[in-house]
Amino acid sequence: MKNLIFIFFSIISYSAFSQQTLFDTTLRPQLISRQFKFTEGPAADKTGNVYFTDQPNNKIWKYGLNGKLSVFMDSAGRGNGTYFDRKGNLLVCADEHNQLWQVNKNKKVTVLIKDFKGHLLNGPNDLWVHPNGNIYFTDPYYQRDYWTRTKPDMPTQNVFYLPAGAKEPIALDESMVRPNGIVGTPNGKILYVADIGDNKIYRFEIQKDGKLSNRKIFINQGADGITLDEKGNLYLAGKGVTIYNADGVKIAHIDVPEPWTANLCFGGRKKDILFITASTAIYTMQMKVKGVE
Repeated sequence: MKNLIFIFFSIISYSAFSQQTLFDTTLRPQLISRQFKFTEGPAADKTGNVYFTDQPNNKIWKYGLNGKLSVFMDSAGRGNGTYFDRKGNLLVCADEHNQLWQVNKNKKVTVLIKDFKGHLLNGPNDLWVHPNGNIYFTDPYYQRDYWTRTKPDMPTQNVFYLPAGAKEPIALDESMVRPNGIVGTPNGKILYVADIGDNKIYRFEIQKDGKLSNRKIFINQGADGITLDEKGNLYLAGKGVTIYNADGVKIAHIDVPEPWTANLCFGGRKKDILFITASTAIYTMQMKVKGVE
């Protein structure tokens, strides 16, 4: 019994210590603005400016290093998840017409994917770009009030990848209930995918040909958006922000005073500001670690 008590308090102490290495535990997320309908898909450019979507209002916003907000793009394809490629283009999961977009600095749109073997995609949700340029994205089905269709055109909700320079995506995993958040390690070897429909996070190894192997349940907890820090810790958006280390051990939780935390990324000049999209609002939190995006 004494051994069990010792182990229990050791876990608590380790978790508290780990949390303090991530952020000042006396701080709370700072509200930046609450003027949106539903915020999603944050991504930081090379200098640390953060772009995010207000999907119901069909806009992409920019939160600059100067702390100012501005509209980057109207009529933004009902953008959801976003990510910057290596050339500085903003990739957008544009689920108004179930497409994947590439938006350059002049806001010129190139449609990278418009269907899969002649079938409408369910609705691209979130994405990550491999160091070699391959694009990995999730395609769950969420019925939208701006669609004319009322059911999916495909029988499964998939994880896809688009090889660099290709025009046709490749289905990698068709067994998930509702895949959502997705992120890979900076060395391009590991991919994490959140199956929010089955309340799990999966871990895959990325093969040289871009396909996935050694699928494992990493955490028995679902998530909306996910991201990584420089120490390999995985951040899960949902009810606040929950943080797990690379061994799948929960080490911290950040309370966010909103009904739902949809997504998150690291931004700022040093990439040490956690940027959080949460319902009608956006928040930031100073961290002691940096992001890897």
